[in-house]
Amino acid sequence: MTVLVTGATGTVGRQVVRHLLGRGQKVRALTRDPGRAVLPDGVEVVAGDLAAAVGLEEAFDGVTAAHLINFGGDYRRLTNGRQIVDLAERAGVGKVTVLVGWQEGTLEQAIRAGGLEWTFLQPLQFMANSLTDWGEALRTSGRVREPYGDRKSPPIDESDIGAVAATVLTQDGHGGRSYLLTGPEVLTARRMVAIIGEATGRDLRFEELTPDQVREEWSAPERRPPLSLFRAFTQEAGVAESDLVERLLETYGTPNEYGTTLTDQVERVTGRPPRTFAQWAAEHAGHFRAATPA
Repeated sequence: MTVLVTGATGTVGRQVVRHLLGRGQKVRALTRDPGRAVLPDGVEVVAGDLAAAVGLEEAFDGVTAAHLINFGGDYRRLTNGRQIVDLAERAGVGKVTVLVGWQEGTLEQAIRAGGLEWTFLQPLQFMANSLTDWGEALRTSGRVREPYGDRKSPPIDESDIGAVAATVLTQDGHGGRSYLLTGPEVLTARRMVAIIGEATGRDLRFEELTPDQVREEWSAPERRPPLSLFRAFTQEAGVAESDLVERLLETYGTPNEYGTTLTDQVERVTGRPPRTFAQWAAEHAGHFRAATPA
């Protein structure tokens, strides 16, 4: 059995690869630049681009299952979902998992209408976003400057997402299901910064910005909003950059059910509870520590 992993060099894709290898599966990784792909030994790396449907016939050839992402290398939602699904079906792919976001796009729609056995995986927030969004600020200044420090989310370890995907791709009983994936606890942004501080042994602080301060600072060319949100809003959801700050303030400041939603899907699928943010922070503490002067 060969499993294709798209987005294999990304935050989640790497974990899907790792867990599939741990299950003894043959893994083929699709990447736009094989020469720069750093993946474990034994992974077959093929060149291709989902957004342009380049190299997909070779990538799908001989594959029985695939993990798909719904965006291209620029993080914009795919517009050629039907073409991708047609190629997968013609190659004889039987089962797919799809990492989905807030809105369904052409890939999810084509999969629902087609003949593939599918499972959609929807994580509400990656723990890794704290590194993407806060890593540099915490290393250099020891503080995060954002609005609404008491906003809540149920962050999930990317390793747990990979474990769910690998389990679904190698076991029966998950077809036609959408899994909302969360960690084991609801945390505020302020508390997440404190947990990182405990893991690093540093006095890290969350400095709350007012909406007016956000408008002034995040509108400056050199100080854009957190990267994960910038990508999600401008590239996935299609929000114009001129409207971005107001949309972010609206989203941050409006409590919603997803911020306090906890599910047991990780444990139901994998047989073990999801990992805590404290565990994740301890493993990644080195990325948040201040650089040591040479």
